[in-house]
Amino acid sequence: MAVEAYDAVVLGAGQAGTPWAVALAKTGRRTALVERTHVGGTCINEGCTPTKTMVASAAVASAARRAAGYGVRTGPVTVDMARVRQRKRDIVDSFRSGGERRLVEAGVVLLRGEGRFLGPGRIRVSGQDDRELTAPQVFVNTGCRPSRPPIPGLDAVPFLDSTSIMELGAVPEHLVVLGGGYIAVEFGQMFRRFGAQVTLVERSAQLLGREDPDVARALADILVEDGLAVRLERQVTSVGPGSDNGVAVEIRGPDGRTERIAGSHLLVAVGRSPNSEALDLPAAQVETDGRGYIRVDEHLRTSAAGVFAMGDVTGAPAFTHVSYDDFRILRDNLLEGGQRSTTGRLVPYTLFSDPQLGRVGLTETEARRTNPDVRVAAMPMSHVARALETDQARGLLKAVVEGRTRRILGFAALGLEGGELCSVVQAAMLGGLDSRGLRDAIFPHPGLAESLNNLFSLLDA
Repeated sequence: MAVEAYDAVVLGAGQAGTPWAVALAKTGRRTALVERTHVGGTCINEGCTPTKTMVASAAVASAARRAAGYGVRTGPVTVDMARVRQRKRDIVDSFRSGGERRLVEAGVVLLRGEGRFLGPGRIRVSGQDDRELTAPQVFVNTGCRPSRPPIPGLDAVPFLDSTSIMELGAVPEHLVVLGGGYIAVEFGQMFRRFGAQVTLVERSAQLLGREDPDVARALADILVEDGLAVRLERQVTSVGPGSDNGVAVEIRGPDGRTERIAGSHLLVAVGRSPNSEALDLPAAQVETDGRGYIRVDEHLRTSAAGVFAMGDVTGAPAFTHVSYDDFRILRDNLLEGGQRSTTGRLVPYTLFSDPQLGRVGLTETEARRTNPDVRVAAMPMSHVARALETDQARGLLKAVVEGRTRRILGFAALGLEGGELCSVVQAAMLGGLDSRGLRDAIFPHPGLAESLNNLFSLLDA
C-alpha cells in the first residue's frame, strides 16, 4: 500500500476537528480529515442539532395542549412522529452538507474510514478509503458514544440509546428511561409531551448529580407536574423481555424492596464513553486515563510529540462550545503564535428541558467547600413579571457570590429561557462586574434580564 504524506492529519470531523482542518488547509498545509461516519460529529448528527429540533416539536405539542389557558381554542392534539423525525433529518442533512462543503472549498482531503495509529506519525485508514498516512502532526477529535452499563439481561432485549431513539416512527406507549442526567431528562420530557407514558429511573438521590439539591428538586417537581414518574434512589437489578415485545425492568429501592416496571420501550441514558479503543493509542505512545480518555495538558498536547487531542475524547466537559474553544486554542497557539490554554475557562451549559436550566460557574455546594465567605440569593420564577405574563413561571433563579467582594461565583437559571439569562450573567462575570453591577443595571421592562435586579437585591436584605 502506498504511503501518503501530509502536513497534518485530523482524526474525527467533530466540532473541533472540522474547523481545525479547514484552518490548517487555508494556510497551505496539506491536510487530511479522517471520518468514519458523518461530518459534524455528535453535535450535528446525534446531539445538539437533532435533539433540539425534536425538543422544539415537543414544545409546540405542549403549547397546543395548553392553548385554552391563554384563551385560544384548538382541537385534539396528535403527534405525527414520522413527520417529527423527517423534520429532524432534514435539518441534520442541511447542517452536515454545509460542513462537507466548507471542507471541500478549503482543500481538505476528506477520507471515509476509521483511523488507527501504526506508530508515531503513522495512520492506517480502513473503510471506504483504505490507505496509510504519515504526518508530523496528528489531531484526535473522535468524541464519545453512549455507554452500555453492565445490567444483567440488557443484551437480551432491544433497547434505545440517545441516537436510535430519534429514529422512532411512532410514539412509544410507555418509555422507561434509565438515567437522571441531561440526556435522560431531555428525552424523558420530550416523549412525555409527544404523548408517551414515561418512567425515569435514577440510582442517585437526585437528578443532575452535580447540581445543588434545591435546583435538582425543582426540576424533578417540574417533570412530575408534566406527568413523568420519577423514581430516585433506584438500582436497576435486571432487564428482561416483557409482554407484547416490550421490556421488564427490575429495580431495587433504598429499603431493599424490588419492583417491576413494564414498558414498551427502554432508553439507556447513563453516560458516554470515549471513542479511543480503535485508535491503538499505545502504538503512538499516547497516554489515556483509567476510563480511556486521552490525557492532555492545558494546551491540548498529549504525551506523544506532535499529537494533540480535543473535544469530548479528552474528558473535558462534553459540550459543543467546549470543543469549538479547543479549536480556537489550537488555532491561536499553532497558527498565530499565541498562548491560550484550557486553564480557567468559564464554561456555561444549558439543559434544554422546559423550562431550561442554564448554569455557569460554581454551585453553592462547590463554593462552600473552599470559601466560607459565600452568600446566596434565590428567587422563584413566580416573582418574575415576564414569566407570569407568558404563564411560564416554573423554576427558580439562584446566584452564589463572595460575601466581602460581591464577586459572582456562580449562577443557575431554571426558568423561561434560562440558558439565555445565564449568558447575561456569564458576560458580567467575564467582564469583572460584581453583583451590585447587575443589581443596579437598567434592563428593558418587562424582560427576563430585569429579574437580575431583584435577585441580586436579595443579597442586601
